[in-house]
Amino acid sequence: MTVTSMKPWRWLLISALLAAALNQTTISMQQSALPSRPDSLKFAVIGDNGTGDKPEYEVADRMSASRETFPFELVLMLGDNMYGSQGPQDFVNKFEKPYSAMLHAGVLFYATLGNHDNTTNSSYAGFNMGGQRYYSYVRKQVRFVVLDSNQMDPRQVAWADETLKGASEPWKICYFHHPLYSDAGRHGSSVDLRVVLEPIFVKYGVSVVLAGHDHVYERTKPQKGITYFVEGSGGQLARGDIHPSGVTAAYFDRDQSFMLAEVAGDDMFFEARSRTGQTVDSGTIHRRNGNGEREAQ
Repeated sequence: MTVTSMKPWRWLLISALLAAALNQTTISMQQSALPSRPDSLKFAVIGDNGTGDKPEYEVADRMSASRETFPFELVLMLGDNMYGSQGPQDFVNKFEKPYSAMLHAGVLFYATLGNHDNTTNSSYAGFNMGGQRYYSYVRKQVRFVVLDSNQMDPRQVAWADETLKGASEPWKICYFHHPLYSDAGRHGSSVDLRVVLEPIFVKYGVSVVLAGHDHVYERTKPQKGITYFVEGSGGQLARGDIHPSGVTAAYFDRDQSFMLAEVAGDDMFFEARSRTGQTVDSGTIHRRNGNGEREAQ
């Protein structure tokens, strides 16, 4: 049977199957975007996850499965790590159980506080905050600066300035709960925070800023050289909430999601994956130098 003599419904069926195969090939190629080099820093990112509901557990299972090919050693938590009651059993149901496989494998979680988190949660050992609202730590060539965007007082701003100024690591990554840039309808950009923090980030060569709060995934086009991410759908979801603007580079608001990232030399490779394992965004970010300029590719 020739194509010209094929019945229309058969041709449509074959076209659909071919399209599905091509789509699957595209997803597979995206999933290989992380080089997973033996000497690189590998980490995951979740936000607004602490519901204790089925989607949180399913995202956690997907994260754990991804470690078979991408053995990340730490997880950045972008706030609202706990919703509702926050007693001892809640930490079991909303953190220790869903992430048990990763915790047993020695993966460390480093949290920031969201507006739904009790401030005393900074002392919970599993969040590795050391009882501090804001703190900093270093892994390989990366300086992570973790802020409390619920209360951005002058003392914290001065601390952030001094910490970034004194950081000698080539990579500087900051994270906190409320996004400086967001095209989501529920909350959107925290412009007051942007006025305070963005000049500091630009001045000291921050390359990447991560936040949650809006229950979607979004990546901006570089703003003054900095790439901003919103990853607030590790448990919660605001389906269809993104209204893309000229700032939007990519977004996903159809299902819960998480991020994987790898810093290797002057590049940070990243992927955002849905609860079902589909890669919904991926790419490479080149670091900026200590004077706030982007490094040459």
